[in-house]
Amino acid sequence: MEENYGDPGEDDDVYKRMVDNIAGAGQVHPLGHTHGYSAALGYAILARIMEVIDGKRWDAIMKDRLFDPLGLTSTTTRREHADQNRAATGYLIRSLEEGPILSPLGHLPRSFGPGGNVNTTARDLLTMAYVFLDEGKAPNGTRIVSPGIIREMTESRVPIPDPYMFGPEWALGLIVCDWHGQTVYAHDGSAVSQSARLRILPESNIAVSMLANAGPRDSFYRKVFNEILADLGTVTIPDLPEPDPTLALDLSRYEGSYERPGTRYEVAAEGGKLHLRFTLNPMEAQLLNKPEQLEYELFPISETHFLMPSDDPLEDPQTVAIYDFENGAAQYLHLNCRVNPKVNEKGATMHVMAVSTITDNDGFWDSLKKAYGQLPKGAKWTLAVASTDATKAVNVIVHDSIDGVRSFFEDHAGPFATTEYFEADASNAIGLPTT
Repeated sequence: MEENYGDPGEDDDVYKRMVDNIAGAGQVHPLGHTHGYSAALGYAILARIMEVIDGKRWDAIMKDRLFDPLGLTSTTTRREHADQNRAATGYLIRSLEEGPILSPLGHLPRSFGPGGNVNTTARDLLTMAYVFLDEGKAPNGTRIVSPGIIREMTESRVPIPDPYMFGPEWALGLIVCDWHGQTVYAHDGSAVSQSARLRILPESNIAVSMLANAGPRDSFYRKVFNEILADLGTVTIPDLPEPDPTLALDLSRYEGSYERPGTRYEVAAEGGKLHLRFTLNPMEAQLLNKPEQLEYELFPISETHFLMPSDDPLEDPQTVAIYDFENGAAQYLHLNCRVNPKVNEKGATMHVMAVSTITDNDGFWDSLKKAYGQLPKGAKWTLAVASTDATKAVNVIVHDSIDGVRSFFEDHAGPFATTEYFEADASNAIGLPTT
């Protein structure tokens, strides 16, 4: 289902609110049809199930059933409980010339709690990993779960459409990797300016973790882990596959727009080559000092998989899957473990200019950030700009009608501005696509 849960707030009932808010969420794909990772919503649903079963808040359940029995003294689920003298400050690296800068985002919203707000250390993370190496027991001998539960967590699996970036299968909370014939379990976590990596090698009885206050950088993780693993005399991380220059593909089968709330990819064939364009949230583009649209060339590995290198020295190559053909056309794009279904562009043809007189600057832009992630299918946000005195703003949205944009915009930004709406002439506009 779509991760369209609105703003559930920061109160103790946050996960109940998230579940309540998705009652009308759209279905991304049929049940069991393909795989898509859901960092915020998926884990929030699991947290809410725990709360209903145990009758107490998720934060308390984690402490009582996992952290305390494991003896974890440096692990919490709330930022206010973390030791600020030990907490790593997050940094962004926008260019090699500029170097690291302090991240303006100090923490994620509470809605990301189960999927990204656990504060821990590399040592505590390895203590949790030990449970998988000793059939459910903690290093102190405490039984955390049964051996049967460990088997279920590792053996209950679904295939991942892109097997190269992380692994070919997903178990219960664990990515299943194949490193030169050896099974390795993994899980990663990345937020703005923070990243975590965990690898569990049961055949070698080894677990390796890495926490970093910048990134993520796949090349850095590979270099560090491979050096450690080689010193330990065990298997190392396989390289990404090389493109196959002999493949002759019908590129039209892959063309189209693919999106999920807040993220949009456009795949187009130009000059006999396939290109992927990624439209950034305007605020994210400003934060990272990047253009609002990034473009990559896709090099075929197979009929459904592509290597996606970058010209940016701060970006590592990735792989992407474009797959599940229907009437000769791909239906899904799978990147970074997220699934993005193809969009039916029919109806989203009108460029509407929203000219706002702002009455609450912080409220206005905060509401637009949330609105960006909740655009209706097929709609596009092509421009967001404010006057230097922050009293005026112009936004251009491609939708099916002026009324459609008005309804969407007023629902989110109405309390913070007075807005007029006009149809824009896209063919004469600079920087806007023609219809």
